[in-house]
Amino acid sequence: MKVLNFGSLNLDYVYRVKEFVQPGETLAVLSQEVLAGGKGLNQSVALARAGAEVYHAGLYGKGGELLKQTLTDSGVHTEYLLSSEELQGNAVIQVNDKGENCILLYGGSNQCITEQQIEETLSHFSAGDYLVLQNEINHLPLIVDKAYAIGMKIVLNPSPFNEKLNDVDFGKLSWIFVNEIEAKQLSGFDDADAAYAAIHRRYPDLSVLITLGKAGSVAYTNGERCVQPIFDVKVVDTTAAGDTFTGYFIASVMQQLPLSDAMKRATAASSIGVSRKGASPSIPTSQEVTEFLNNR
Repeated sequence: MKVLNFGSLNLDYVYRVKEFVQPGETLAVLSQEVLAGGKGLNQSVALARAGAEVYHAGLYGKGGELLKQTLTDSGVHTEYLLSSEELQGNAVIQVNDKGENCILLYGGSNQCITEQQIEETLSHFSAGDYLVLQNEINHLPLIVDKAYAIGMKIVLNPSPFNEKLNDVDFGKLSWIFVNEIEAKQLSGFDDADAAYAAIHRRYPDLSVLITLGKAGSVAYTNGERCVQPIFDVKVVDTTAAGDTFTGYFIASVMQQLPLSDAMKRATAASSIGVSRKGASPSIPTSQEVTEFLNNR
């Protein structure tokens, strides 16, 4: 069983600040770094470090050679990752003293994927393989339709949550990963159980995982509901927390761990990640996650 991540790659321009810049304000930053990131890249790195056989498809643009190297160094297969003449997709990220972040995203090369690339890439996968998607690339509805026709298990992290998702058939998805804000946008309800009930009425075969910030996370699948609290750690940077959780959870499900163990492992990985700086550099190895859980 393989997992294909058809996803974004970004150069992350990370600025440490005391507080987020306000309208009309000019703010001196405490430090600046350029790091490998993007929801797709982060999730692929997390999947690989969690022990999954993961292939990353997408485009890296001018200036994005670091991103391909990061994936390769992390054990991700990159034969379906192509180059583009478009400027590399990037993100401008502010991280404040509380470890919170706010992000400006430029699509660039991530928005240049072609139908031909989609056809060619998916031809190497088959029924039962997993497909991981985010909403940071173009042709998302087409990828979903073609992967569903093959019989792949499709996991979507619909971020950023915008009108482009209206064209995606959620009934063809196996899993959806949302935070509490996205869950409300999708369902109209603040409460996680109420949000899931509304989603379940529309898409009865869709499994849902909702992250709830300091309240932890909750997963719903096959009539099972599993709640996982957070682990108490010092928060340094939350930039790739959700991506780390997603990658570790999917890898754990692929490894046929019980739902409760998958949730706990993903939460531990995310907790380690937020205690470190950066996006992909913060993602822990499987051994680190095991040691973290053994010490709890």
